[in-house]
Amino acid sequence: MRRRLLLTLAAPAAWASPGEAAGPPLVYPRRDPGRAAFWTYLQAVLKLAIERSGSHYELAESRLPMTQARVVRELADASGKLDLAWTMTSLEREAQMLPVRVPLDRGLIGWRIAFVRPGDVDRWRDLHGLADLRRYVAGQGRDWPDTDILRANGLPVEGASRFEVLFDMLRLGRIDYFPRAVFEVDDEAASPFARELAVEPHVLLRYPAASYLFVRPDRPQLAVDLQRGMEAAVADGSLARLFQQQFGDLFRRHRLQQRQQLQLKNPLLPPATPLNKPSYWLVIDS
Repeated sequence: MRRRLLLTLAAPAAWASPGEAAGPPLVYPRRDPGRAAFWTYLQAVLKLAIERSGSHYELAESRLPMTQARVVRELADASGKLDLAWTMTSLEREAQMLPVRVPLDRGLIGWRIAFVRPGDVDRWRDLHGLADLRRYVAGQGRDWPDTDILRANGLPVEGASRFEVLFDMLRLGRIDYFPRAVFEVDDEAASPFARELAVEPHVLLRYPAASYLFVRPDRPQLAVDLQRGMEAAVADGSLARLFQQQFGDLFRRHRLQQRQQLQLKNPLLPPATPLNKPSYWLVIDS
């Protein structure tokens, strides 16, 4: 999901059995028009989690435009305008909100390929380790966990407050590459933001990361229900099937198995991250 979340008013999406009483709608971020495919997947996962939980909730999209930082603030506040959302986890975010600790995308948020200037593509062919990568400056959002992750690995990073500015910074030579989650790249490459830029074809950055559902701290029962539903969706294979339907073609299209893989550490990963549950995570042979 793009870091700049655009939210507009939409009709409530009611996922409750007929005749059942529904409480106030749970408000969640509105779809980003530039992320139609990923949004469809997120909606399907959320619906699946509710169904598998055995609980009944009515959901509605928010009416307000929000950045990622604003989404976190609204969820961290018991009087906030959101009830749940999805974002990458970090120590800070788990201290502010209640996480549902099943990765929505099986950890794919930590698989990164980059936009670069077309004239620079060939030099990435000879990049074989972090020492080589440290010669280049990455661009990231100032409030993204990824910024701190890259810096913790000794990688130079320039930040920006707005997502679209990073593409301009790359075109102008202020940064050398703009790493994106592999499921973000295709939509962005087809957008006006990425004009005159190329998707780098040789390198895959990987760090352990999880994108979770998060709920407001005053909604502990909602967190329990969604956790139960997500665990059930993992156990019966329905989450893995949804993932394969949505993302299976990414591996062929971006040649992920043929790329030079650079492993990064993630010091923001909370100790409670369920790395000991292999069914939660994506694994491919390099």
